[in-house]
Amino acid sequence: MSGIEAQISAQSLAARPPGAPGAPGEALKIRARKAADDFESVFLNTFVEQMFSGIETDGPFGGGSSEKIYRSFMAQEYAREIVASGGVGLSDQVYSEILRSQQASDANAK
Repeated sequence: MSGIEAQISAQSLAARPPGAPGAPGEALKIRARKAADDFESVFLNTFVEQMFSGIETDGPFGGGSSEKIYRSFMAQEYAREIVASGGVGLSDQVYSEILRSQQASDANAK
């Protein structure tokens, strides 16, 4: 789902009355899941970039600034694919902490 589709979906969920399927609580859960997945993706991106840092490029078509840019994009896509295929479990932990924090915040506001 693209960023625009997720934003439209979250906005349509937020417009539903409380208690209805997909009410505002669902919109918050969707945003929390996206934030957790993005966090895991950034973590894994850093991990994958470090993994590639020791690999030397040689030959007539290797190296240079283009190689660095390509590796950066490749590491980013690897991280996204790892998260999309279930990740390493970090996203689930972050998601539950976000929800726990929201519940505590809601309880303190009442």
